[in-house]
Amino acid sequence: MAGNAKPHERGEWGSRFGFVLAAAGSAIGLGNIWRFPYVTGQNGGAAFLILYLLCVLLLGVPVMVAELTIGRYSRRNPVGAFATIRPGSYWTLVGYLGVLTGVCILSYYTVMAGYSIGYIVKTLINNQTSFESFTANTWLSIPLFLAFMVLTVLVVQGGIKDGIERWAKILMPILLLLLVVLIIRSITLPGAGKGLTFYFKPDFSKVTGKTILAALGQAFFSLSLGMGAMITYGSYLSKRDNIVTSGCYVAFFDTLIAVMAGLLIFPALFAMGLDPSEGPGLVFKVLPKIFASIPGGNVVGAGFFLLLSIAALTSTISLLEVATAFLVDEKHWLRRRAVWIVALVGLCLGLPSVLSQGAVSWLSNLPLPGGDFLGFMDWLFANIMLAVGAFLISVFFAWIWRLNAAAAEILEGYPGFQRFSVVFDILLKFFCPAVILVLLFFLFKGVL
Repeated sequence: MAGNAKPHERGEWGSRFGFVLAAAGSAIGLGNIWRFPYVTGQNGGAAFLILYLLCVLLLGVPVMVAELTIGRYSRRNPVGAFATIRPGSYWTLVGYLGVLTGVCILSYYTVMAGYSIGYIVKTLINNQTSFESFTANTWLSIPLFLAFMVLTVLVVQGGIKDGIERWAKILMPILLLLLVVLIIRSITLPGAGKGLTFYFKPDFSKVTGKTILAALGQAFFSLSLGMGAMITYGSYLSKRDNIVTSGCYVAFFDTLIAVMAGLLIFPALFAMGLDPSEGPGLVFKVLPKIFASIPGGNVVGAGFFLLLSIAALTSTISLLEVATAFLVDEKHWLRRRAVWIVALVGLCLGLPSVLSQGAVSWLSNLPLPGGDFLGFMDWLFANIMLAVGAFLISVFFAWIWRLNAAAAEILEGYPGFQRFSVVFDILLKFFCPAVILVLLFFLFKGVL
């Protein structure tokens, strides 16, 4: 095996439980609580849910295990990982792509995350300002954007064990508890039973090719794959840890949160007689109306947006960590300096996204996919670049590094891996790359 240079001194997870919570937190975010419910609503409910679960198992888990394995073997960030396994090759560019993608997603994701903080107060005081007016107000949106970035920095600069892991152990249980409380309130609303039927009783006659593609896309994008976040988090894993079960736990918790978000939202929607296929405006436009019309709705609504903020924070932490680990490992920067420099770059890149939500007309109406600057950044990086990154990672793992070399790393913490290594190899060599190429084709086709 290539590349045995001793890596720069770095942190390690204090426990596998801490890693699972942190990595699950990386995957859990606006995609689970904002995107999953409206995509499910647009694609028929229960049948989509079943397809989504299959896609997580067949697509998400193999790519996640591949990323974690690359990270733990190399003990490096995405750039250093590829340089360690194939030194002097062009594969290092895949690592740079991951770092760039992480910073760019951080830049606009923090904008949306800031809105969720603002909506905690907005819902609590029953402010009726429309979402469009709220986002167009730069005196609100810019400070919220800055505040969320600073909050992310304060966690990440604490390091792996005392920063990311410590806060994951606090934030993730709070997130689960809040979800359970809100679900109980939602399913006890009069008329909520229709929402449960929609969500859990499948009608496969409504399944089309579009439904299958939507399930594949949601499973892929919800797990934070393709930008090296799991390579970075895997690099802090102990050699004693079981990579396969760790990856499965992360996928399980990520999927659980998405399913629970649907269990919260659909009963409430049907209780109020609203359309479940509302679309992207579901969380910020429709749900506040639901909260305003039920007893104690202000408190329930504030709780929901607190939940959304926590989910977003666990994601922005991992987005910031990818580039931070690169600067710490490869450039030997102090962590504190690296964190603040990456955050400053993210703030500069994110400012056009803030202004594109109604404050500056030309940024808000671009002749590009997404329609505005933030939408275009989301289309380019969360859709295209993540897919390209995951495709290249799966090809690298299965065809360049090859499973017989990688298996030694997996077997170190999981001797039983040998029993199904052939299935794993087939999924990563053929199924995952083919599916990702199909997704990319339809993503481009949708905007041509």
